[in-house]
Amino acid sequence: MTEQQPHVETPNGLASPNFVETGDERNRRRIAFRRRFPVNSTYPRPGVVWLGGFKSDMLSTKAQRVDDWAAAHGRASLRFDYSGHGESEGRFEDGTIGRWMEESLALIRGQTQGPQILVGSSMGGWIALLVARELERLGEADRLAGMVLIAPAVDFTQALIWDKLPEPVQRDILEQGFWMRPTAYAAQPYPITRALIEDGREHILLNDVVRSHCPVHILQGMHDPDVPWEHALSLVHRLAGDPVALTLIKDADHRQSREEDIARLLMAVEGIA
Repeated sequence: MTEQQPHVETPNGLASPNFVETGDERNRRRIAFRRRFPVNSTYPRPGVVWLGGFKSDMLSTKAQRVDDWAAAHGRASLRFDYSGHGESEGRFEDGTIGRWMEESLALIRGQTQGPQILVGSSMGGWIALLVARELERLGEADRLAGMVLIAPAVDFTQALIWDKLPEPVQRDILEQGFWMRPTAYAAQPYPITRALIEDGREHILLNDVVRSHCPVHILQGMHDPDVPWEHALSLVHRLAGDPVALTLIKDADHRQSREEDIARLLMAVEGIA
């Protein structure tokens, strides 16, 4: 993984991203990221890593507010776009859970130092737990200071998409290789590919014990049409070996982007370490 360009300011005042290359020679892609260094580098407190959701990017409201919180508290922070998202290279249709997890692991290992708080939104919650599993396998579980998971969409490709699709749509995905899924979050539907579904099955977590190797705080809206609150309870049940707090917000939707939702998110992050 090699850094491609320096961090500079653009005319509109927003810092342009840096880029790193990830993947092997056949699947090389440039990943855009923004990194903030801690004020006190001698005795730094845990940094914060933002892991976005499906089709989201690092310039989203919550990602920016988490970075603002890090700046106000002198903390390190890292946010980035998965391939096919935001400012990173690649086609969204080529993305899979394994591919995006690989990129996340590479950025966390290469662009942060010391313990980190992983803040995962929706799909980012699944990615955070997969990264934790890989860090433990590599003997680096001490890099995990904690997690804050917002409506964690663990196993969503199977449990929340495939298992709910009518048979004709499943057949279209298998035969044509994709299905355009309507969404309330964009004018155009999202492609759900056969590769995304099949790769997702290789990363299923909820059929066994799940380990975070750190404290976890889950924020789950009860008016979430995409990730039912019962799904969060299933995750809590599987996280039997780690400290877990679950906050159910009766009137919150999937995005949790209201001011009160963001304030609750930042309080959860600050409460980790």
